[in-house]
Amino acid sequence: MYTARTLKDSFQASSEFFPVMLLTGARQVGKTTFLRHLSKGKRTYVTLDDPLNRQNAEKDPRGFLQTFAPPVLIDEIQYAPGLLPYIKMMVDENRQPGMFWLTGSQQFHMMKGVSESLAGRVGIVELMGLSNRELMGMTSKPFLPETFTAPKKKNEVTLPAFYKKVWRGSYPQVALGDTTHQQSFYASYVQTYLERDVHALTQVGDLSRFLNFLRAAAARTGNLVNYSDLARDADVSVPTAKSWLSILLASGLIYLLPPYYRNITKRIVQAPKLYFLDTGLCAYLTAWKTPEVLNAGAMAGAFFESWCFSEIIKSYRHNGQQPPCYFYRDHNMKEVDLLIEQNGALYPVEFKKTASPKSDDAKNFNVLHQLKMPIGMGAVVCLYPQISTLSSACRIIPATML
Repeated sequence: MYTARTLKDSFQASSEFFPVMLLTGARQVGKTTFLRHLSKGKRTYVTLDDPLNRQNAEKDPRGFLQTFAPPVLIDEIQYAPGLLPYIKMMVDENRQPGMFWLTGSQQFHMMKGVSESLAGRVGIVELMGLSNRELMGMTSKPFLPETFTAPKKKNEVTLPAFYKKVWRGSYPQVALGDTTHQQSFYASYVQTYLERDVHALTQVGDLSRFLNFLRAAAARTGNLVNYSDLARDADVSVPTAKSWLSILLASGLIYLLPPYYRNITKRIVQAPKLYFLDTGLCAYLTAWKTPEVLNAGAMAGAFFESWCFSEIIKSYRHNGQQPPCYFYRDHNMKEVDLLIEQNGALYPVEFKKTASPKSDDAKNFNVLHQLKMPIGMGAVVCLYPQISTLSSACRIIPATML
């Protein structure tokens, strides 16, 4: 049974304007399923995952596009970037909205080709794994503390059930099924990622060393990036660590949250925070074998924060928006987990793995006034069961409602 995606309205609206739509995202998040469902069988479908189709596209791109004429859905466009100039020519000859729908699992070289060939002709949107609200059969709006509302459906989730959700992750194949084959799914996912995407994105000679790097990065989810420590643990150089981290970013596996800059840049730590965008994959890579062990383990707080952060990022991307998100940390180690910049104001958010939030959980919000920006309603996202008020400037928002 198909699970409705929030991105539907935004994608359709963009497709009514742009002649080409490119849907990016990590492997196995449901890009093809989403677009095939959206097309309702009214456009031709062809995948470049098929070696024969790929060969035809590379050898005779003009003939390929005559065979698979618009309206068409071309899957895995990164395998035949030579098609892009010919798509541009077809669009320029007969510009109509929604002529080409493209998908791509990597953003590195593909995005460069798209920007060079299809500038002004393409709408680019990103699909992530299933959001918490999509799993509840609902859509979501971009998260903002002052406008956040509870889901219409009652959603009472126990702590064990919540960590089972965190442990499973958001890839549709595991999020919608049972957990019997979960470890096999992630093992296969990592192997495919290493053999196909990593090889395609860069010349990594030693895949086992890259896997060690991937695990070392996963162990740092929710933390500030220290390139020297990461390089040391993965047994690679600092330049290699930076290069390989950019591969994870281009593959849609991680998010690097930048610090907020204003007038006090010298007082802010400049390294980004690293978040794995799928906590199920992260749990597999860091060898948390069950949700119970994860909940009781040393990384429980980091996984809680990563899951909540990912849900907030999904709420923006699945509405066709770039997340206006940062974090704050100064030389006094005063930190705010998340700052959302919207409408000329900053909205602070703290993630706390507690069911009993206190006013102290939001105490660092006060230091933000030195940024000389309007400070909007803040939020403590935690395990409290209902939306409540912590103070006149801060709301309590249950993680289970994100």
